[in-house]
Amino acid sequence: MVTNNVAQNRYELITDGHMSMAEYTLQGKELRINHVFVPNELRGRGVAAKVMEGVVADAKARGLTIVPVCSYAAAYMQRNK
Repeated sequence: MVTNNVAQNRYELITDGHMSMAEYTLQGKELRINHVFVPNELRGRGVAAKVMEGVVADAKARGLTIVPVCSYAAAYMQRNK
């Protein structure tokens, strides 16, 4: 399950003991996704997409607009319009 670590400004997902994350800044109603990170051990398993699914769900629930700054977040948002 993706959790919002407000103190660190990042969404986090623990998988097999490793943390993946999406770092963000919140400016008014804009949720700017600055960086999505997945450790090497988890790459190629769809973990980054799971992180972004959690980001999108939380943003929707809170009435926020996602502004993808990093290339992965932008590609994810384009694929999942």
